[in-house]
Amino acid sequence: MSSGYLALVLHAHLPYVRHPECQTAVAERWLWEALTESYIPLLQTFFRLADEKIPFRITLSLSPPLISMLGDPLLQDRYWKHLHLSLELGAKEIARNKGNPQLKNLAEFYLERLEGIKKFYEEWGHDLISAFRRLHRTGHIEVITTAATHGYLPLMVTEEARKAQIAISVESFEKWFGFSPKGFWLPECGYKPGIEKILGEFGIKYFIVETHGILHASPPPKDGVYAPLLTSSGVAAFGRDPDSSRQVWSSREGYPGDFCYREFYRDIGYELDYDYLAPYLPGDGVRVDTGFKYYRITGPGEEKQYYDPHLAMEKVRVHAGHFLFAREKQIEHLSSHLSPKKPIIVAPYDAELFGHWWFEGPLWLGELIRRIPLQQTFSLTTPSDYLEEARNKGWQLQQAELPESSWGLGGYHEVWLGPANDWIYRHLHLAEKRMVELAKSYPDSYGLQRRALNQAARELLLAQSSDWAFIMHAGTVVEYARQRVNDHLGRFTLLYHQIRNNDLDQEMLEFIEWLDPIFPCLDYRVYADKIKKSAKNEVLVPRSSKGRVLVLTWEFPPRSIGGLSRHVAGLTQALAEAGEAVDVIAPWVPGAPTFSQNGLLRVHRVRVDAEDIHDFLDWVF
Repeated sequence: MSSGYLALVLHAHLPYVRHPECQTAVAERWLWEALTESYIPLLQTFFRLADEKIPFRITLSLSPPLISMLGDPLLQDRYWKHLHLSLELGAKEIARNKGNPQLKNLAEFYLERLEGIKKFYEEWGHDLISAFRRLHRTGHIEVITTAATHGYLPLMVTEEARKAQIAISVESFEKWFGFSPKGFWLPECGYKPGIEKILGEFGIKYFIVETHGILHASPPPKDGVYAPLLTSSGVAAFGRDPDSSRQVWSSREGYPGDFCYREFYRDIGYELDYDYLAPYLPGDGVRVDTGFKYYRITGPGEEKQYYDPHLAMEKVRVHAGHFLFAREKQIEHLSSHLSPKKPIIVAPYDAELFGHWWFEGPLWLGELIRRIPLQQTFSLTTPSDYLEEARNKGWQLQQAELPESSWGLGGYHEVWLGPANDWIYRHLHLAEKRMVELAKSYPDSYGLQRRALNQAARELLLAQSSDWAFIMHAGTVVEYARQRVNDHLGRFTLLYHQIRNNDLDQEMLEFIEWLDPIFPCLDYRVYADKIKKSAKNEVLVPRSSKGRVLVLTWEFPPRSIGGLSRHVAGLTQALAEAGEAVDVIAPWVPGAPTFSQNGLLRVHRVRVDAEDIHDFLDWVF
């Protein structure tokens, strides 16, 4: 029997970067890179471990924007095209490097890897959410959620805005996964007293804070960060372990900086002739990463040696063994002080660290997980499993009040509130107050007005993403971040005034809905506290819900066979505008979204793989 636990927590998040208006948006490549280098390699690692019958249990936070993008047919198709272009480039690189055996071998290594990525994506029907869902069902991962658009909760001015970020994220999670999340990743681990009360309202059992968020609690924690604290709402707070964090995160001491690992900053996208690379770049002279990186870190200087995957794998084994040994000794020391409780080491990381920033990260994680069952000192667990064991065994968890904190530089809010980004908050705070005002002023809207109110809420949520303030602070793609904040606030303000003046522009609204269709089930009344958990704690429902109309149809736009399509569309839209909540279930056709919402009308287009279905009854049954 183990003496303690290690809880590996991965947080997967990207801002909502969907640009239907542009075929070559550079920001969408953030998703392509994360899919190719992090998300799919991590999934491959997890399924490989499961196939090998290796016992493991880790926690994975998936942000709502990331989930929305993973499930978006437009982005799925664009990523598929990106993969094919990458494979084409790989073949060209093998031919180009035929005179250099080392580079040719590396090009072949990348091409083989890309073929494996493509095969995995194809086998899952481009639906990675189902892959994560499968791993949750088999008990290998516990999927949890985070704020709706990863908004930085401590710097929001209204309680309604914080509650909306949490409520909408829980609703979205339940829609995609079919169950309620037990845990909640606070964006940037940003905590402010009172947040735990909202989390408790929505059935959340735990969240994670930075080390000092636990150590500076009142009263001080008896067990440090190695046992959770109970907040006044009954929601548990787990603290980040500094030792396991430093060994993986630190640019100086951490494993990713080893000289044998791949050099992130040397990519052929910036080094080869532009004309040669042009078919694989966004255009207009813009250079980007291609993923073909031929050098290892080597040392602090500019001179780099060729990357050697075999040498890197040797270091992966060394570092996995070192991390394992360090946790064993840590648990041995802690277990003698926490009895009868078992210590838990919580090790949270950005998922994108594994594969994207640290190319060998998924290999290291797999090697570590394989080795853990071979020793007896500790085992893997999740925070929710630990709480369940504490309840079953009667372990007394200390109650305390937590201070404000984050895992950003300085430990508080300076990364998201500083000279580079402080200008955004007077605009965000005004928009928050205006959204609350709208929600309370129009409690029973329908039709075009309801759509405008829902879209206004979407624009506020997207403007609140913590990523924009972080990018401004970091000084990277600042113009893009500023543009995104200005665009979303501009659209919100336009809708606000049109709603207030009862002068809605339907064509403009449809264009904004087309640009930003995140959270199709969103109900703007969440900003007026008109949304509550159902008695079964399964879904979010409007207080005034009258039930729903269900329509099964063989034809619905854009699918049209005998002319019935436009009549079904007209009937269901009329019902929705009359205040009836309508769900349409229709066959999917290529190019159509699998889900869309227009006010109270929700359309679900179902994919059917069978080729011999030619009529309505066959499709239904």
